[in-house]
Amino acid sequence: MPFIKLTKLEQKRFGTVLLCIFCAIGAWLFLALNKKYPYQVQTELLYKDEPQGKAFKALQPDTVDLKVEGSGWQLLFARLRINPPSVTVSLQKLNSRSYVVFSEQLEQINKQLGSSQKVISVMPDTLYFDFSKRTNKRVPLKLISKLSFLPQHGVAKPIQLKPAYVNISGPKEELDKIHIWHTDSLKLENIENNVDTRINILKNAISNVSVYPTNVGVRIPVDEFTEKTIEVPLTLLNNKEYYDVKLYPKKVKVTILVALSNYSKADEDAVKAAVDLNEWKTLNHRKLSVNVRQLPAFSTVVRIEPQNVDFIIEK
Repeated sequence: MPFIKLTKLEQKRFGTVLLCIFCAIGAWLFLALNKKYPYQVQTELLYKDEPQGKAFKALQPDTVDLKVEGSGWQLLFARLRINPPSVTVSLQKLNSRSYVVFSEQLEQINKQLGSSQKVISVMPDTLYFDFSKRTNKRVPLKLISKLSFLPQHGVAKPIQLKPAYVNISGPKEELDKIHIWHTDSLKLENIENNVDTRINILKNAISNVSVYPTNVGVRIPVDEFTEKTIEVPLTLLNNKEYYDVKLYPKKVKVTILVALSNYSKADEDAVKAAVDLNEWKTLNHRKLSVNVRQLPAFSTVVRIEPQNVDFIIEK
């Protein structure tokens, strides 16, 4: 297909025409995007001015659809979000009635948004709430943690939470479902010394249940660990027929990893080992395996010598 050849003058004129077209389109687009348009976004509700002495439960999800008036630029680039991404609604009216009307709070809601956006209406316009008597409950607190220690270090004593309990209040039917409360996750690495810190309580997912306090102290006792070998006499289990059973050897050596602060407490009385005669009666084993049944707190077994013992039964 032959190309149309244009003279330099024709090329210049054609370029001018294209430039005029692009400028006209740009001007039209600029004017169009500067106009105001209504569009709809979904947003999360936050509550304030909650009624005192009342437990309430929203009868609809904590999200609503906002009909927002904004520029064409916002419609083009920010249709799915508003700034901020949530709106706070006052529940003060719940002191005298069981519902909240958004149209009464549009002015306050618009003050929370950017000046270039304006909420025209909310769907649904009315939020309904169910009320019940507020009760209190005390539940234990559980630490959520991910801890790593330097080699030969670890937790030497129980981790302490101060306070160890939290007080929750809300509708009885909601509190009956709650038996424990969790902290936020505590993540620490390369620990070698005692840890004293504070951590927040896990945020409440149920809007009508309040929790106190909002943060707690955490103390993690940390110590260096070392090996200790203890000679322990064996206990015989499940000898219901009262056989005369002789074990060879009668004692075993148990090597444990123990905190230095507990080194002197880790002795023969703190470690218990046993063999089970059922291994012979039911499994026909020729040797009985040694199991450690008691250890000092926060210690671990490294090895047992021997792991299996011989035995003779005299009826």
